[in-house]
Amino acid sequence: MKNLKVIAFTHKQIELKELGRLVICQENLNDKLASVKTLLGIDEIFYLATCNRVEFVMITAKLVDKDFAKQFMEAMSMGLCPVSTEIFLNAAAYYEGKDALEHLLRTSCSMESLIVGEKEILAQLRKAYEDCREAGLTGDGLRMFMNCIVKTAKEVYTHTNISKNPISVVSLAYRKLREINLWSNARILIIGAGETNRNISKYLQKHKFSNFAVFNRTLAKAKILADELGGEAFDLEALKHYNKGFDVIITCTSSIEPIITTEIYTTLLNGETNRKTIVDLAIPNDTDAEVLKKFPVSFIEVHSLNEVAKNNLQERYEELTHAEAIIEQNMDAFILELRQRKVEIAMREVPEKIKEIRKVALNSVFAEEVQNMDAHSRETLEKVINYMEKKYISVPMKMAKEILIKH
Repeated sequence: MKNLKVIAFTHKQIELKELGRLVICQENLNDKLASVKTLLGIDEIFYLATCNRVEFVMITAKLVDKDFAKQFMEAMSMGLCPVSTEIFLNAAAYYEGKDALEHLLRTSCSMESLIVGEKEILAQLRKAYEDCREAGLTGDGLRMFMNCIVKTAKEVYTHTNISKNPISVVSLAYRKLREINLWSNARILIIGAGETNRNISKYLQKHKFSNFAVFNRTLAKAKILADELGGEAFDLEALKHYNKGFDVIITCTSSIEPIITTEIYTTLLNGETNRKTIVDLAIPNDTDAEVLKKFPVSFIEVHSLNEVAKNNLQERYEELTHAEAIIEQNMDAFILELRQRKVEIAMREVPEKIKEIRKVALNSVFAEEVQNMDAHSRETLEKVINYMEKKYISVPMKMAKEILIKH
């Protein structure tokens, strides 16, 4: 346990835009890690990089502190000037042994993430480890730790509500849309081709929605999103004349004036009178308040979604206590497993030692007595010795495990 070490650069001490400077190019990453592993006497290592953390997880008997980290970063040729290196080293967190395991467990359970409960970190952590395992950079030590990390994270995500309720406006908006029970061929108008609408479009496309018309101030950007969705592209002016009808409008532009006026909404309806849905994620809203007064509309807007997001985030934080209890239970169980593993490794020599004792006993100490035995007696002796040999191997192991469990 004490040889598990972590050097962590995270959003807690370092601005996100600065963290990007620590990311290592994937092309020569494994070669660099292999070189540093040999140079600094590291037994096993893997590297994790996400949008809010860069971490090096390793097994080594060396003291991992600021001085070690400086040698490490220099050996990795991270392309930083001495001043920047010093700033990063002062901001880094260094973990060892039980503290290192607890940090990795909390990280995998998204308790250390910028947004608590966003469980993508577990997949990122597993992939980082697998990439380095396939490159021969890890061994049995990190394998055991990763088994514990993955098991614990799965239990936290399964048995707590830390990730159950979405806290992004886009995911909340999509969930509201799903509650309306739209059919997959619902006519969806997307007004604005920015990041927010692109993200909600991915949800829609993933769930087999296929009938899209995209409107944007710049037609070229509308075409890019429309091509991704297999839909049609128009500029904003086309809203004044669009007459193909719709079921849902999703809008998010940077306009300071309403885009969907009563006149434009009337045109878009093209004579239809049933209730429609508008998802307005713009600030200020793209939908004129008069539209909501004059027409039957299911209105989903960013202000109410933000309130839900805040409440959901608070619920996630309230789940931290439950998650911490699961982590503590798994750490205790893993420490016992590690001790048992040490016993198993130490006991590997027992069978050979017993065989050596048997050989000396039969061929040297009691050689004359054995030679004077008849065939039946020798056979009986062999059976007795074989039986005792097996027991001498299993009994110490069983006793050692019982001692570990009791203590």
